[in-house]
Amino acid sequence: MSSPLIKNDLLAAIAGQDWHHWEPLLEHVELPLGHVMYESGKALSHVYFPTTSIVSLLYVLENGASAEIAVVGNEGLVGVSLLMGGGTTPSRAVVQIAGHGFRLKASDLKIKFDRGGPVLHLLLRYTQALITQMSQTAVCNRHHSLEQQLCRWLLLSLDRLNGNELVMTQELIANMLGVRREGVTDGASRLQHAGLIRYNRGCITVIDRPGLEKRTCECYAVVKKEYDRLLPH
Repeated sequence: MSSPLIKNDLLAAIAGQDWHHWEPLLEHVELPLGHVMYESGKALSHVYFPTTSIVSLLYVLENGASAEIAVVGNEGLVGVSLLMGGGTTPSRAVVQIAGHGFRLKASDLKIKFDRGGPVLHLLLRYTQALITQMSQTAVCNRHHSLEQQLCRWLLLSLDRLNGNELVMTQELIANMLGVRREGVTDGASRLQHAGLIRYNRGCITVIDRPGLEKRTCECYAVVKKEYDRLLPH
């Protein structure tokens, strides 16, 4: 690969196949915090391969309330509905952690996907892993405590970043989890008192990751195991 900015696992895997056909079609893009990549019900014009950014997939209710159903970072792509033949999706994609990525026109992706071969199977395996994350998130939100949900969210986000810091306000985390801000404040305070994280002015630093993994529910391990099983690293 010619560009050092290409740090996406799917693109790295494709590079071993027919990268010379893909590279000219990819456009490097900056993804600022809060940028809406697509809205519910709107036609998707591109798919995105994040490199240093994290994107939150949200389901938005009629009253404006929202809850996160999955996160996508340097392990995958945003816009899997195009792989399944649908041009729209009921979810919203919002940049959760600012950074960079690459985008590919929907029409170009369809051509590549329809040709089959290793790339098709790679993207289908990624879709299966993403569905697992969505399913486990629904179970977690229904059956596990807010503190466990917060731990799961922090760990999934860390897996998609280099380092142990996340720039994220408690209000934004509350919107992602679909809970009250006060609940996130209490949960973050308990984790900080336990010496697992440090929170200061919108920056969360994970101090003790193994301790965080012990504190969370089984949902994180289920999702991570499926990603590790299905996708290259």
